Amino acid sequence: MKTALPPHAGRRCHNALNPMHSALYFSPDLDREFTALGFTDQNAMRLAARSAALGAVGAGTVAATFYNYSHAFLSGHLPAVWETASPAEVLDARLRTADATLRRLLGDDVLASPEMAEAAELALRATEACTRHARPLYSANADLPVPEQPHLAYWHAATLLREHRGDGHLSALLAVGLDPVEALASHTATGKGMSPRWVLGTRGWRRADWEAARERLRERGILDAEGELTESGTALRAELEEHTDRLDSAPYEHLGAAGVERLTELGRGFLVAAVGAGAFPADLLGKG
Repeated sequence: MKTALPPHAGRRCHNALNPMHSALYFSPDLDREFTALGFTDQNAMRLAARSAALGAVGAGTVAATFYNYSHAFLSGHLPAVWETASPAEVLDARLRTADATLRRLLGDDVLASPEMAEAAELALRATEACTRHARPLYSANADLPVPEQPHLAYWHAATLLREHRGDGHLSALLAVGLDPVEALASHTATGKGMSPRWVLGTRGWRRADWEAARERLRERGILDAEGELTESGTALRAELEEHTDRLDSAPYEHLGAAGVERLTELGRGFLVAAVGAGAFPADLLGKG
């Protein structure tokens, strides 16, 4: 009989695994692999890398599934990116990028360690309880084969768990009534989201869009005059995460309390090493 999970155990596990997927988007290895395919724009590389599992999709599909990107911005890249490389070619380059990135950040010894093999096995076991309905990014990635090498299997499983939670998170955003820019601005106000510079540079919104969203959040009592979360805003963000937790509970309940605890421990160890090796820009997160 499995022991009930402690509060927020699934969220903590997600927070340990998710960055090991997203490190790919900030990796110089991505630039190298995708430049070799003919890409010249970093935003096009990132959009192609994340959306390729969906096929040769256009801006509309990506706007719906990514949620917080400007459709006009996406239209400047999609579907044109598929003239540079096919989704299959992009997926191959994405996996090569993951391999090179993990080797650079963690080292070959860690990748070949029993701990990495254990983490891959636990993460893949958790994905057995993921569900496909209303989860397009998860479901598309779940159609891809599981890589044989443990570190790539771990990265693949982290991708599945990330997109499974992310797809559910979009439902939660709709439920609490946050539009794409409001979602970004309120997350940034927590201090845990991307800084405005990174949001505007990678999501395609204008500064005017950002300020208009912040004004709407003030009118709703979510932000105060200084742009900080109010008590109501803090409660709304907490409600949002609790809703997301409920929609994302199945993989972690399936893995069980002991498995979740161990996977979180292993994932945090890999993450600390990766961050220490420079996996992310120093100014990525924050309110400024």
